[in-house]
Amino acid sequence: MRVAAILLAAGQGSRYSAQTATPVAKQYVTLGGWPVIRHAADALAPHVGLIQPVGDPALLARALEGFAPEGCAVLPVVPGGETRQASVRAGLEALDRLPGAERPDLVLIHDGARPYVPASVTQGVIAALAGHAGVIPAVPVADTIKRAKDGIITDTVPRTDLFRAQTPQGFRFGLLRDLHRAAEAADATDDAALLENAGHPVAIVPGAEDNIKLTYKEDLVRLERLIGPTLLPRTGTGYDVHAFAENRPLIMCGITVPHTRGLAGHSDADVGIHALCDAIYGALAEGDIGRHFPPSQNEWKDADSARFLVHAGERIRARGGMLVNADVTLICERPKIGPHSEAMRARLAELLRVDVDRISVKATTSERLGFTGREEGIACLASATVLVP
Repeated sequence: MRVAAILLAAGQGSRYSAQTATPVAKQYVTLGGWPVIRHAADALAPHVGLIQPVGDPALLARALEGFAPEGCAVLPVVPGGETRQASVRAGLEALDRLPGAERPDLVLIHDGARPYVPASVTQGVIAALAGHAGVIPAVPVADTIKRAKDGIITDTVPRTDLFRAQTPQGFRFGLLRDLHRAAEAADATDDAALLENAGHPVAIVPGAEDNIKLTYKEDLVRLERLIGPTLLPRTGTGYDVHAFAENRPLIMCGITVPHTRGLAGHSDADVGIHALCDAIYGALAEGDIGRHFPPSQNEWKDADSARFLVHAGERIRARGGMLVNADVTLICERPKIGPHSEAMRARLAELLRVDVDRISVKATTSERLGFTGREEGIACLASATVLVP
């Protein structure tokens, strides 16, 4: 039996984003050095012959770059739809366009935000499809269930025979394809509902408590404990200073700050990013920014320092680590940093591909003392804490 998996990544993860203020959809959040969805694909690959990713083509292609599991073909990304059902339909139609010999007999539908799926769960779903048209993994509801309105309990729901559905859910490919085609107006929250509504029995096999769907900020902490190796904290510090210069824009922490003068330097002289890069490289014991981007090389003349910070973030992920937090302190009399600090935080978080709540940007003066007090330049102190194996 040929088995394919549709890997869903079109959702925006609004509940997760609301808690973290992250610009990154939850399936692309870094977990153990890789995007969450990369772990999800890894979990599926040993059990299927094809993986059909569905979502934003650019983001998914980047997240799965270099992913080439043995014995499993990763098909080109298919754009997702407005609803989960529409995204599944897009994946099914893409699989249906394959030559007959490559078209699957069975298909698994899996949420890209479920990165930790024990092999026994996926194997159980596939094995049960030998006798059923649809199978889902599920875990019994153990807690007492209350129904409430306006913060007041209205009644207690008996938990007997209640289960929490998980993915991957498995189906006979042709049946699920046909049901999706016939149910365009429906808005099913999972594919098992389409079979149920059409009168096809759907079997349940044991799921796993560790098969967590990343939904809330606390879920990421649990997943980090499950997926990551034992990680040790390392802290690095960075310091940088640049003199003021005429006829240059003032670039700090990745954004342009309105001011009468800019900063002198070989690159764009972003004092905040330079200090932060040194802090990250220091935490990794990989030297300083000059080692990676020597000022003696013309390649970096007037370069956008964002490239340097992207590289520093890539070095963390390449080591299988994660950034815990970064703290940047800009030292100057002028300009005022407060009105720009949030934009700076957001830009640094974007470049490092982390939640903005892991980034701090603040400022202080030197009470008119020294070169910063005389407004001859701007200095910056930075620290970074990373977890690495």
